[in-house]
Amino acid sequence: MKAVIARAFGPIESLVVGELPDPVVGAGQAVIDVAAGGVNYPDLLVVGGKYQILPRPPFIPGKEAAGVVLAVGPDVTTCRVGDRVMALVEHGAYCQRLLAPAANCFVLPEDMGMNEAAAFGLTLQTAYFALVVRAGLTSGETVLVTGAAGGVGMACVQLARALGATVIAGVSSQEKAAAARAAGADHVIDLSGEGLRDRIRRDVRALTDGKGADVICEVVGGDVFNGCLRALAWSGRIVVLGFAGGGIPSIPANYLLLKNISVTGLHWSDYRERHPEWMRRGHEVLFDLYRKGLLGTQVPTAYPVEQVVEAMRQLRDRLVKGKIILTMAG
Repeated sequence: MKAVIARAFGPIESLVVGELPDPVVGAGQAVIDVAAGGVNYPDLLVVGGKYQILPRPPFIPGKEAAGVVLAVGPDVTTCRVGDRVMALVEHGAYCQRLLAPAANCFVLPEDMGMNEAAAFGLTLQTAYFALVVRAGLTSGETVLVTGAAGGVGMACVQLARALGATVIAGVSSQEKAAAARAAGADHVIDLSGEGLRDRIRRDVRALTDGKGADVICEVVGGDVFNGCLRALAWSGRIVVLGFAGGGIPSIPANYLLLKNISVTGLHWSDYRERHPEWMRRGHEVLFDLYRKGLLGTQVPTAYPVEQVVEAMRQLRDRLVKGKIILTMAG
């Protein structure tokens, strides 16, 4: 089979596309004929050897894929041969034949295409656990999403809107503002330039009659996080999803006490490994919203698998809005 191979941890330019043996299915597993795989920010960290969980080189990167089930192991009940599925894995999705835990395979709605499915899983699962499980979002609350034109950010915008929240998108350009509005954001604030520690609070309060945001999904870090902390409403909740801006902030504990606010983090793959039933329950919610027309994905930017380096460069350099996928031939 054709596969993307990382022979060692290093720059994305070191990735190669080569041939590997087809996998053999075992108990509790499924083999998927992959149509497309999602490209996500954690993939950059894995390839560079900077992620929390790292495979032993050589390895195949990629954490999500969509395709058709070719084989299932004994006692598998989550999917059958011939089912159209999406699969979520720790690594290994950038290939033509994916060996995946059957517990992490989800049969697609009839009208969901493969490219859309490859862009649906990881980011929306992250958004679900951030908004519902960690933040306890309720309909009618106000959500601020930073990095709102990226994959996770856009998923948080879409899901928060689908769950009945008012959504404020934080972006760094007019082009990204347009993308966030297209995803469902009610308001947009500018996260570029200086003075963010005070400006974010001012802008959010201006949009919420002085109250602040009930929930913040924060992916940037640094001064953006500091501004977000000050922009929380009384009893607000901020969920840390990453540090795409590079700076890991410190949290002044007196803020938590004085405003009854909470700061929590999300490492989504821990839930996949520790509580796969929570992940399946989340997917049921997401698919139900999709069937009702309340939740979809923006059309992903697609690259053939042979252009994996360029696809990851686009993500690394923040040159694309929304999701990127790799398409597999055959």
